[in-house]
Amino acid sequence: MISRIRGTLTHKSESSVVVEIAGISYTILIPATLYPRLPEPGTGHTELITYHYHRMGKQRSYPVLIGFCDELEKEFFEKFIGVSGIGPKAALRAFDKPVSFIARAIEEGNVSALKTLAGIGTQKAKQIVAHLQGKVGRFALIKGEEYRKDKIKQEILDEAREILKRLQYGSREAEDMVRKAKEIRTDYENVEELLNEIYRQRK
Repeated sequence: MISRIRGTLTHKSESSVVVEIAGISYTILIPATLYPRLPEPGTGHTELITYHYHRMGKQRSYPVLIGFCDELEKEFFEKFIGVSGIGPKAALRAFDKPVSFIARAIEEGNVSALKTLAGIGTQKAKQIVAHLQGKVGRFALIKGEEYRKDKIKQEILDEAREILKRLQYGSREAEDMVRKAKEIRTDYENVEELLNEIYRQRK
């Protein structure tokens, strides 16, 4: 069982890296959020905590390594795949947002936030909450690059508030609706996308 790898990073993409150790190159799958936190290839050593399992092919199984920056992220991953119907491959795809974001959504029972994870629908999100709520609060405290950086242009937020007010919502209610939508995404490109998310939350 391979639990940790330290070597020279020779290649990286948003889905995998290649680490060379003593002339042997290891391909390691990574969650998308790990990519920007890794050094550029050839600039030095990197160390990854790994989850090691065997994936079944048509005629045989083959080993797969998934890399994380620290033990806490790996531990959360192992809890996540404990949910019925979520295997390592599906979990890796879903980890397109930081562990702290996912853990916070679970603890708050925020199904809408969980549905923003790749491959996670309404029923699966509810299943994740039912299985893990109350068990992953400490993972929400993980520091690092936050997903919810304020990337929305201020004019989009202002226009959304004004439209909501014209629709007879009070200032406080409009502000609360916009805030909840920002908790789901921060990359709305226009006011229509933002209002559509607000509508979905109120359905």
